[in-house]
Amino acid sequence: MKEFVVIHDYLVTQEIVGDWDGQEEEVAERMNEIYHTMYDLADENIDTEVLEQLLALIWDTWIGQEAIAEIETDDIYDWCKHVLDNPEQHLQSEE
Repeated sequence: MKEFVVIHDYLVTQEIVGDWDGQEEEVAERMNEIYHTMYDLADENIDTEVLEQLLALIWDTWIGQEAIAEIETDDIYDWCKHVLDNPEQHLQSEE
């Protein structure tokens, strides 16, 4: 159940994302946009554990990607939608 997951527990600051050669603010904003998009797109009845795993997947997937500072909102939406439509594809390594 989505309402049991507190999105604010996942949001990051510039200090948390580390050194991005002056782009720390952009990286933190994009990461938070991905977290919010995933949460907003998730079905209200999504299993709490699945949603938590998908939100944790965001950090593991994106924090090392150089493109994170420049990623567009449409691309964030598309990625989040794909992950939510195919959770088993993205979580199988965690099981």
